[in-house]
Amino acid sequence: MAKEIKFSLLYRDMWQSSGKYVPTVEQLTEVAPAIIEMGCFARVETNGGGFEQINLLFGENPNKAVRDWTQPFNDAGIQTHMLERGLNGIRMSPVPSDVRRLMFRVKKKQGTDIARSFDGLNDPRNLKDSIVFAKEAGMISQAALSLTVSPVHTVKYYTELADTLIGMGADEICIKDMAGVGRPATIGRIIKKIKEKHADTPVTYHGHAGPGFQMASILEAAHAGAEYIDVAMEPLSWGTGHADLLAVQAMLKDAGFKVPDINMKAYMKVRSLTQKFMDDFLGYYIDSKNRVMNSLLIGPGLPGGMMGSLMADLENNLASLNRWKAKNGQPELTQDDLLVKLFDEVTHVWPMVGYPPLVTPYSQYVKNLALMNVLQLEKGKERWSMIADNIWDMILGKSGKLPGEPAPEIVAMAKEQGREFYTGNPQELYPDKLDAFRDEMKQHNWELGQDEEELFELAMHPEQYRAYKSGEAKKAFEADLAKRKAEANAPAATAATAAAPAAAASDAFMPKQLVVNVDNEEFVVNISYPGSNNGGSQPATKEAAPAAPVEAAPATGAVQEVLSPLEGKFFLTKESSESPLKVGDTVKEGDLIGYIESMKTYNAVTAEVSGRVAEICFDNGASVDEDDILVKLQ
Repeated sequence: MAKEIKFSLLYRDMWQSSGKYVPTVEQLTEVAPAIIEMGCFARVETNGGGFEQINLLFGENPNKAVRDWTQPFNDAGIQTHMLERGLNGIRMSPVPSDVRRLMFRVKKKQGTDIARSFDGLNDPRNLKDSIVFAKEAGMISQAALSLTVSPVHTVKYYTELADTLIGMGADEICIKDMAGVGRPATIGRIIKKIKEKHADTPVTYHGHAGPGFQMASILEAAHAGAEYIDVAMEPLSWGTGHADLLAVQAMLKDAGFKVPDINMKAYMKVRSLTQKFMDDFLGYYIDSKNRVMNSLLIGPGLPGGMMGSLMADLENNLASLNRWKAKNGQPELTQDDLLVKLFDEVTHVWPMVGYPPLVTPYSQYVKNLALMNVLQLEKGKERWSMIADNIWDMILGKSGKLPGEPAPEIVAMAKEQGREFYTGNPQELYPDKLDAFRDEMKQHNWELGQDEEELFELAMHPEQYRAYKSGEAKKAFEADLAKRKAEANAPAATAATAAAPAAAASDAFMPKQLVVNVDNEEFVVNISYPGSNNGGSQPATKEAAPAAPVEAAPATGAVQEVLSPLEGKFFLTKESSESPLKVGDTVKEGDLIGYIESMKTYNAVTAEVSGRVAEICFDNGASVDEDDILVKLQ
């Protein structure tokens, strides 16, 4: 009898691997009946990852979105699954244990059947609670192996990791080939070894199309014993996304597997509705580069889903770097020059920081570290002159155990800076906080929500939730969308920096009009969004002029200027426990001045001299360029 292969539709991830946003709840509930009518999906990925942060940025209630979107599939007997990041829950930073436990309870009540849990470092300690909490809540616990290619990430490494996670109680295993760089034969060997020992444990293969291996990987996974294959569909398959349902079904059928038939009338309706959502507004946030496959990704192993933000980072930093080169009489670089230098630097630094799997958030960390190094080296400075605090946390073990060992050079640098390595359980560094968030809800007279789901949203996404409740998020989104539409519809002469209109729907099913980001700015809301396209953010408008200074005092002596080391957003603090700098404060050499938030990391800015703060030149959250004066000291 032919082996049966079941399909799971990635209707969340196929959007977030292409652009910034997913459809609104009205759009999702419009397309759900047609997805069901297709008759070929055993599972649909409905939420998780950056899904709920996106709802909040819309000004949309994420709990209503999850409940309304999962309900039709629950009614039809199609299982729903979410993606969660272990210690980081459904955000980019660690989450207290009590908030993580509440998440699984809330998501199950809202209609999510399966929790796909991964840890960016493959540290089983970070997944143990996810497995326990998911099963406690009545969910199926699917533990994911974050796949990458390095000397330490061997078949033995992954099969032993699967043994450990199944021993902890995981009901299923997912091979999460998040960059699509897993070699097909190796993927087959990993799954075969798992199935030899755990024949009754279902295995899902999840991959990305970008580097070009995915169809071969799917075939190897199926032959090795995988029961479920994740797929996407036009117009959002291929590129930085996932293999297309039609191609996968035809390939597996030809290989002798039993695969479900597809109702093509319903398929065309889902395809048409997806295109309609893109034409409505979602296409304005999809970079055309994300619709193209790119085998250059094989070398650095960066996830295809972050290519959009990566290209935006390159555009932004290239402009800044070339301004510096012009001022210093050096020849400018092209984007291709910088891209090749970046990929080479990723290959260089990745082993030195212990081979973290290149998945959210560690793919961003390694890429950011490499890009900072490239920029510094181009200016004649040394590597490692800028390492953000959250990157240090990864290196020091505060997020989990690295698969490899940091290079002696990095260890020595940590000691020189008085940084200590941590070997304990990472969760212990992040104490319970639900009671504090309950108090905040009470102070604002906010309802805890059905099954305490509103409390959960505040606790998981505090800044975004506050912006949602104030209405600032919705206003910022509407203003940004209006600007993008105006630019796309403007005459070519006045929209030189905007992307050319995309081809009509009949031409590769691209959005009808598209704006490519070039400034790497975020919304003018003081929130930092971590998503994915597997976390990528798209910039909003840069302010026309520097923001008014927060505070200033008359200068009465020699003034020393603290300059911004890079382009980004200036923040006086990054944690509520920190006290912001004020005019009149006395600082010593090496004291913290503030932070530049760039590429989803906070880079500390310190004083190079001692003095009294005479002026703070930018508002908290204001956009700054490299070498802008942040603070004046006397």
